[in-house]
Amino acid sequence: MMELLNSAFMQRALFAAALVGITAPAVGIYLVQRRQALMGDGIGHVAMTGVGLGFLLSTSPVWMATLVSVLGAVTMELIRWYGKTRGDIALAMLFYGGMAGGVLFINLAPGGSTANLNSYLFGSLATVSRSDVWAISLLAAFVLIVTVGLRRQLFAVSQDEEFARVTGLPVRALNLLTAVTAAVTVTVAMRVVGLLLVSALMVVPVAAAQQLSRSFAWTFAIAVAIGVTVTLSGTVVTYYEDVPPGAVIVLFTIAIFIALTALAAPLARRRARATAAASPGEGECGLDVPGGAPGGVPGPAKPQAGEVTA
Repeated sequence: MMELLNSAFMQRALFAAALVGITAPAVGIYLVQRRQALMGDGIGHVAMTGVGLGFLLSTSPVWMATLVSVLGAVTMELIRWYGKTRGDIALAMLFYGGMAGGVLFINLAPGGSTANLNSYLFGSLATVSRSDVWAISLLAAFVLIVTVGLRRQLFAVSQDEEFARVTGLPVRALNLLTAVTAAVTVTVAMRVVGLLLVSALMVVPVAAAQQLSRSFAWTFAIAVAIGVTVTLSGTVVTYYEDVPPGAVIVLFTIAIFIALTALAAPLARRRARATAAASPGEGECGLDVPGGAPGGVPGPAKPQAGEVTA
């Protein structure tokens, strides 16, 4: 273990992994609440074009991927607002175009290779440089400022857009901010987990945490704890075994979800029986958001199944 901690590249990798473990679930809790669990996967496809452009233009792939993925996330949100029956087709073209552009640009770049592409698709601890750590740290700070500092507003919009609009919140601006934050999170995580697997780290820890709690605060805390645990554990395993870190981290996350689901099943059955036996109006839940609902207005009547509540 001391040999691992004394290695400079592993110190960088563990630090980056911890930041990824914190930021991915921190954004994912809002995406799950909005029923946009696969948004991270779509942004990951678009970010590939940014990685390819970074290699082609001999600039930082991390910062170029951030720029392109933010533009892609904003485009996705605009399509969601204004897209009608053809909105899904437009999104599909955006996703697949992003992947195709990334493959093309990285092969046109000087020294471009499949190995370079794979390190961004599935993660590579050995390639996390000092400049990558600085970039990841700055981007992670932005993500945490948004997801923690605006938690009440973001939760209200994720829970019920109409309710949030009535209370005077800038719903469209907050939706755009959520999309941008998700895009930044994808680029934070791509060096450790990989663009094709980052969506799992944004969603599965939240789903696992929901097996234990319906409180927003506790779900947030448990999801982040799971995220940090699996990213650090996967990083350590990758040091001793020559396997892609993203694959190990995602499999660890799914294993924790399965274990927590099995442990929580008896409790869920007892809770369901108690709810069925209660008379109407009993057991009603409100939103457990620090400081209360925005504007002091009571929350929506009753959340849907699987959503975070009190």
